[in-house]
Amino acid sequence: MPDQPAPPGDDNGSTRYLAAPTLTVWIYDSAMGAVAGEVRLKDLRQRDALRVHDAITVSWLPGAHVPRIGHLRRETSAAAARNSLLGGLVDLLLRPPVAGAPPDAVVTALAQRLRGTGIDQIFLDDVKRQLHPESSALLVLSSDVDLDQVRPVIERGLAHGDVILMHARLPDNAPELLREAVQDQLARTQG
Repeated sequence: MPDQPAPPGDDNGSTRYLAAPTLTVWIYDSAMGAVAGEVRLKDLRQRDALRVHDAITVSWLPGAHVPRIGHLRRETSAAAARNSLLGGLVDLLLRPPVAGAPPDAVVTALAQRLRGTGIDQIFLDDVKRQLHPESSALLVLSSDVDLDQVRPVIERGLAHGDVILMHARLPDNAPELLREAVQDQLARTQG
């Protein structure tokens, strides 16, 4: 979907915005790197530079067997964060394989359900591969992005060299399809 002029009545001086939903994943090379991304995201939200549908941090501390997932829209327990859309997605990506099943069976099934949404097997495999002990991530499902405000923040973050940015543009119905696919796959793998 192409960038579009700012919507009528937009008086913040911006010239372009992206209305389509996007899934952005910032992978940091340290367990606490996502904290910086969280600060940047909060600043952008305060400036109404984007609409956040869901956002989580994933922090994998040294020596931990699993990462800690935190939800940015509200203060919640780790269990509640895992039950959010993106928390459920990360839970599926990092779930150990079921005995006797191929190691990537859960991710493959999820990718098949998400066909046509902009999130494919390669994207999911890349996110999974980048999440490991002593790393962290910020995952953001957003829309209505003011590119004039967001682009400089992204460029500053990338300039530090300690982060990898992964990005998928999604069709308008993708957030609901993603929610359904994650909930369905979680239900299948818990029973």
